[in-house]
Amino acid sequence: MPELPEVETVRRGLLKIAAGRKINGIDVHYGKTITNDVEQFRQSLIGQTIETVDRRGKYLLFRFSNHLTMVSHLRMEGSYYTQPVDAPIDKHTHVVFKFTDGTELCYRDTRKFGRMTLVKTGDEMTVGGLKTIGPEPTAADFKIDYFKRILQRSRGKIKPFLLNQRHVAGLGNIYVDEVLWMSKINPEQPANTLTDKQIQTLHDNIIQELSRAIEYKGTTVHTFKNAFGDAGAFQEQLNAYGHGGDHCPRCGTKMVKIKVNQRGTTFCPHCQPLLESEND
Repeated sequence: MPELPEVETVRRGLLKIAAGRKINGIDVHYGKTITNDVEQFRQSLIGQTIETVDRRGKYLLFRFSNHLTMVSHLRMEGSYYTQPVDAPIDKHTHVVFKFTDGTELCYRDTRKFGRMTLVKTGDEMTVGGLKTIGPEPTAADFKIDYFKRILQRSRGKIKPFLLNQRHVAGLGNIYVDEVLWMSKINPEQPANTLTDKQIQTLHDNIIQELSRAIEYKGTTVHTFKNAFGDAGAFQEQLNAYGHGGDHCPRCGTKMVKIKVNQRGTTFCPHCQPLLESEND
């Protein structure tokens, strides 16, 4: 599933290939992609201009000239690409927005899990996971006092805690493995046992690592490509994710891959020991 850096990379691409363009037709080849009534969706957007594209967590927010917003979640395999109007499409292209400038924006999704929801601008935070989404992982939004407070309330393991979008937006399996390795924290460490120093280190690493991943245009492990059909480059910077059985780049110990809450998880048993809490 695309995580925050990948979705932000897509958003930046969409600003170049879709923002400012006026829609004069929409083809919907797989109706379940649209959570609204499909014909109402089409009629609401034909004749409108995409003014900009924003992002919140892993959600894309297309802002239209008639004060409507389309919330788009890529889920596992969703992607956008551009081509000339009426160029051939493959069986995995489910929605096509035709623009007056002779181009079209196509939504492709091999797994068919992605969804688009059209709402009045201002109501987007009522859609799906946006209702309860946590702060963006930036210095401006992700405050250390908030992070300490919610960690202290949780007895669960730190990895699933970080994957929970209610706590902080945008983290997925790849970047959680990375920031825990960077912070020398075991993925099964109970969240409420982290020290103040560990919390500060983890907080700072979350912000820095996601920012770095955006600079490298995201991580391509399986199928992710940006709006121009290019793969990301951050996979070359990964230290933990996908490196089970390899030697830890920090200490040389063999990295271990386990399951934590059914999610594949890679860590260094030497650098990231599971520590006993004071209550044990």
